Amino acid sequence: MVLRFRPVVTSRFALGLLLSGGIGNSLAAELELPALKILGQDESGYRSESASVGGFEDAPLLDTPASITVINAALIKDQQARLLSEVLRNDASVGESYAPIGYYENFVVRGFSLNAASSYKINGRTITGEQNVALENKQRVELLKGLAGLQSGISEPSGVINYVTKRPEDVRSVTVSTDDRGSGYIATDVGGWFGSEQQFGLRANVAHEDLNSYVEHANGQRDFLSLAFDWNISPDAVLQLDAEYQDKQQRSVPGYQLLGGTEVPHDASPKKLLGHQSGSKQVGIDSLNLNGKFEYRFSDQWKGNISAARSKVVIDDYSSFAWGCYGSASCEGVKVPNYFSPEGNYDIADYRSPDDTRRNDEIQAAMTGLFTTAGIGHELTFGTSAFRRVIDKRKSVNEPIGSGNIDQDPPAFTPTDKPLNDSHRRLDSRQYGLFVTDRISFNEQWQTVLGGREVRLDEKAFDQTGVQERHTQQYEFLPNAALIYKPMDNLSLYTSYSKGLSLGGEAPWYASNDGEILAPTVSRQLEAGVKYDWRRISFAAAVFQTRQAYQYAKPDSAGDFTYVQQGQQKNTGLELSANGWATERLQIATSVAAIRARVNGSGTPQYEDHQTINVPKLRASVYADYALPWVNGLAVLGGVQYSASKNANRTGNVEVGDYAVVNIGSRYSTKVDGYETVFRLSVDNLFDKRYWRDAGEYMGDDYLFQGAPLTARLSASVNF
Repeated sequence: MVLRFRPVVTSRFALGLLLSGGIGNSLAAELELPALKILGQDESGYRSESASVGGFEDAPLLDTPASITVINAALIKDQQARLLSEVLRNDASVGESYAPIGYYENFVVRGFSLNAASSYKINGRTITGEQNVALENKQRVELLKGLAGLQSGISEPSGVINYVTKRPEDVRSVTVSTDDRGSGYIATDVGGWFGSEQQFGLRANVAHEDLNSYVEHANGQRDFLSLAFDWNISPDAVLQLDAEYQDKQQRSVPGYQLLGGTEVPHDASPKKLLGHQSGSKQVGIDSLNLNGKFEYRFSDQWKGNISAARSKVVIDDYSSFAWGCYGSASCEGVKVPNYFSPEGNYDIADYRSPDDTRRNDEIQAAMTGLFTTAGIGHELTFGTSAFRRVIDKRKSVNEPIGSGNIDQDPPAFTPTDKPLNDSHRRLDSRQYGLFVTDRISFNEQWQTVLGGREVRLDEKAFDQTGVQERHTQQYEFLPNAALIYKPMDNLSLYTSYSKGLSLGGEAPWYASNDGEILAPTVSRQLEAGVKYDWRRISFAAAVFQTRQAYQYAKPDSAGDFTYVQQGQQKNTGLELSANGWATERLQIATSVAAIRARVNGSGTPQYEDHQTINVPKLRASVYADYALPWVNGLAVLGGVQYSASKNANRTGNVEVGDYAVVNIGSRYSTKVDGYETVFRLSVDNLFDKRYWRDAGEYMGDDYLFQGAPLTARLSASVNF
C-alpha cells in the first residue's frame, strides 16, 4: 500500500487535517513543511485498533467488552468487494440467509438472522436494511456480534452492522474494472478542503456498474452517488453531513427448494435461472440515505453531539418466481406443498409488488464526560433517542402462470392480467429511548461498564387492506453490564451480560394469520472473552450463550399453519480470530466459529433436539497478503472459506454438504506516467467448486442457493 502526502502543507491545511478527524484543542502553529513523499507498506494493513459500533463513539477494541470485527478499506479494495456478502465472508460467525442475486441480501450472525428494520447502520444511525449498501464511500464495515440493546435499542440478538463513511481529504482517484463475464465498472473518488481557513471539506464518490451475472438472463446495472461534507466551525465545533443515492436494476434469481421436501437437488447448475420468462421485469431498488452529526466540545472533559438520519428504500419487486408444486400430480392432496416435486417440477408465479416503501427516521442526542470521584475514574455517556419505521406496500400479485422443471428451460407463459392492489400502511413503529453508560476505572487493571436503555415502543401493525390489527405499547429496560481485567496494557479479559428487544416477525402467506406482524420479543446474552495485541497482530477469543423466543409457522394435525412465538432458541458458541502482521511481509485476517444452535419448548417436537436450519456447527475463514521480496510493489493474496454441513429444513432430516472455497489474487503497486497506480486481480472459487452457500428460510419457506462458480475480476486504480 502507498502512503501519500501533499508536497507542501501550510498551517491552514494542517489545521484542516487536524480537525477533520475530530475537534482539536489548539491551533496548529504557523509552519511550512518541505516536500515529502513516502512510498511503502501501510503499517496498519488489514488490522483496525478501534471501532465505533461497540458504544457511542470510537473506542479501542482492546477496551471494548464485546466481540467486534472490523473490515477496513484496505481489505475491501484488495478483495474487490462490491456486496456486503463479499465483505462479511471474512468473519466465520456470519452466513448468508436468503441472499439471492438481484435482491437485497440477508445474513445470519451467531445463528440468528439480522433484521432489516434495525440491524444496519451508517455512522451509527439506523438505515433500512432492504438495500445493498454501496461500498465506494465506506472507510470500513464494523460488525458487533451479539446483543446491542444498549447501543441500538430494539435490535436482533445476532448483532449490528455499521458502515463508516469516508471523510473529506485531498484525493483524486479513478478505478476501472471488468471480470471474466465482461462486466464494466468505473468509480471516481474526489475530495479536498477549501475556504479561507480550509475549514470546509467535501468528498464525492460516483460509480456506474454494468452487471453481467454468472446466472443466465440475470444481468443488470447500478448507479451510485455520494457526498460527504465536513465543516470545522471552530476548534471546538464540527459538523459532518452525508448523503448517498443508489439505483440498482437486476432480474432476481429464485432459489431451489427441496425435492419432495426431503432431497437436495442434484446436478444443479449455479448458472441456471429457474422459471425464466423473457418478458419478466428486473427488480428495481432505489435507496437514499441521509445523515448528519454536530459535535461540540464544552471543555477538555465534556463534549456533546446530536445526530439525525433518514433512510428510504423503494423496491419494485417483479419476478417469474419458482416456488412449490401445486401443479404436479405427485403433490396432490398436500395443503401447502412449499417444495419442488420429487421429479424436480415447480410452479411458476408472476409475482408483482412495486412501490414497496420502507423508511427509517432517527435522531439522537448524547453527552460524554470524564471525571474522578474518590480516586475512581468515570467515562459517563447519557442521552436520548427517537426512532420511527414505516412500511407502505401493496398486497402482492402472485398468480400461477405455469410450471417448469429444474432440468429444462420452461416455455413462455401468458403473463397475468390481474391489476395491482392499492398501497397501504403496514407498519408504523416508534421507539423512544433514554440511555446511560458509565465506564468505571478502579485502577490500571480493573474496569467495569454499567449501563442500560429504557425503551418505549409504540407500534401499530395493519393488515394488507390497511386495517389496524395490533397496537403495542411497551416499556422495556435493557441493561448491559461488563467487567474488564487488564493484567497488561496489551491484554484484556472481559465478561458481560446484556438484554435485548427485537421486533416480531411477519406471518407467511400460507399461515392462518397471513401477514400478521407479531409483538416484539426479549432476548438475553452472556459472553466472556479475551483480547491480546502482540506486536502488530491482534488475537481475540469469545464464548457466548444467547436465548430468544422462537418464531415459526407452527403446523397442526390438519396440515394447516399458524405463525407463533413459542419456545426458545438457544445458541452457544466459541469464536477465535487473528488479524494483523504475522511477519514484516505477511499479514493475515482469519477467524473460526463453532456454534451449537437448538430449539426447545416449541410444541413441535420434530423441530427440536438438532442443529437449527442453515447454521453449520463449524465455519472458518482465512485470508493472507504476502509482499514478494524480489518484486517491489507486488503482493500475492489468497484465502479459504470453509463451512461444515448444515440442515436445510426445520426438521433437520435433510442437510447440504460441507465445502471449502479457495480464492487467490494479486496486487501490484507502481507508477504509470508518473501517477500512482494499483492493479488488482482476484480469482474466487479457484477450483470451480459446486456447493450450496445458503440453505436459509425466508417468510416461512426454505430455499437453497448455490455459490458462485469460478469468477475472475481485474481492476486498476489511478491516483492523480
